[in-house]
Amino acid sequence: MAMEMTLQSKWLGATWGTLGDSITAAGGYQPLVQSALGFSEVFNYAVSGCPMTAGGDRDYGATTHVGQSIAADLDCVTILAGVNDFRLDKPLGELGKADVYTFYGAYTTLIEHILKKNPRCRLSLWTPLQRDKDGYDIFYVNAAGHRLVDYADAVAAIGRQYALPVLNLYELSGLNRLTLPHFTSDGLHPNEAGHRRIADLAIPFLAGL
Repeated sequence: MAMEMTLQSKWLGATWGTLGDSITAAGGYQPLVQSALGFSEVFNYAVSGCPMTAGGDRDYGATTHVGQSIAADLDCVTILAGVNDFRLDKPLGELGKADVYTFYGAYTTLIEHILKKNPRCRLSLWTPLQRDKDGYDIFYVNAAGHRLVDYADAVAAIGRQYALPVLNLYELSGLNRLTLPHFTSDGLHPNEAGHRRIADLAIPFLAGL
């Protein structure tokens, strides 16, 4: 009980907004984290099947766009994106160039919007998980010339530039080609065990911010 109260003390009664794709849109890990940390409300802004990067036929749900309209008074905001950018061949671009049609540019544009609008929120970036679905695994090189790890590394680089904490699910989740059948329904989308694993990492991560 004492440990639970310690974990909850920081976020008890706070609001949390989650941005991302289908992994977040499923709403599987959020209730587990909310229960452990005591968030009063969780707002799930994620859009299934969509990347961070603007452009293409999924531009309507690009996280860089969706994140422009989130509540301006959230206490905590988390972004879990990148796996669809890899799958949809989105170019990485360059860190420091505000081109929303590249991964770096779209991500940093979103971060700057959120922090200018709500500088007091605790914003954190979560890397994509590993995947093995439809031939798109960690070894596959997409049409933009990138592997999935390149998007994960880009998230880490963005975090360094903006002094934002990064939860490296790509490296720390334990989801890999050997364990994906246990933690996902199809090599990509987490099942109940997969969402529990995400929550098990997210709870101490957020508690420590």
